[in-house]
Amino acid sequence: MKTARLTAVDISSMKQKHERIVSLTAYDYTSAQMLDAAGIHMILVGDTLGMVVQGEETTLPVSIDDMLYHARMVTRGARRALVVADMPFMSYQVSVEDALRNAGRLMKEAHVGAVKIEGGAGVAPLVERLTQIGIPVCGHLGFTPQSTHTLGGPRVQGRTVTDAAALIADAQSLSSAGAFAIVLELVPASLAEEITQRVRVPTIGIGSGPACDGEIQVFHDLFGLYTDFQPRHTRRYLNIAEQLTAAAVRYREDVIARRFPGPEQTTDLKPDVKEELREFLRRSGGAVKSLRTKASHS
Repeated sequence: MKTARLTAVDISSMKQKHERIVSLTAYDYTSAQMLDAAGIHMILVGDTLGMVVQGEETTLPVSIDDMLYHARMVTRGARRALVVADMPFMSYQVSVEDALRNAGRLMKEAHVGAVKIEGGAGVAPLVERLTQIGIPVCGHLGFTPQSTHTLGGPRVQGRTVTDAAALIADAQSLSSAGAFAIVLELVPASLAEEITQRVRVPTIGIGSGPACDGEIQVFHDLFGLYTDFQPRHTRRYLNIAEQLTAAAVRYREDVIARRFPGPEQTTDLKPDVKEELREFLRRSGGAVKSLRTKASHS
């Protein structure tokens, strides 16, 4: 029996049911399959792929075509989780028409169930417009990676009363505009708790403490695949990079020492065919001709 895919409505309703929302990023078919099997509720195809997959310093170089490519793979792999795709830098900031077109492509071509947009009150009208035409939107406040240069890098946001009040107002604007959830990134824990209590939609934290309605982490951070640095807000559940490197060393050594491939990984000719081939090669000497009959040309 096919399992029904979760929707933005399902995720939003988890707040009222007091159910925690578990979310992770994924960027390919295999990873999405594994997270789906683990019961992850929401999979984000994040523009973090610019850093953890493409090796860029920021998320800014990621294009809408990059997002489409990776989102298509993830939606093929995830059968139950809600798949959300980031709207990359400059895919929605230029005009409403651009935003509608690009969000529509992610829904229509990549089959995602929602999109995510960074920003507060300034993008609330766009969030409202997108939801009006049937595109669910997840908001993103606090440290917004697409604004990394104006924010001075990945820093905790909302440390002053003025900034904290602005974030609360932004969250309320997104909620009123129809966002089904809001990611809070690098927000002080007490402020994240205040926002969570003051908006009707779920908050999903990353580096924002345990009071949010859910948590999201980057796949490569959580499982030790990305080794450039380890964010303070993550916990390493695995160190896959170390294990993979060690395994690759063993593979190299086995190939050099002719321990791999072995009999278990090898197929060979049947003994009678092998003997027949050797006899044929012996008789042919250095000039081996094909035994296949070439088709004649009319």
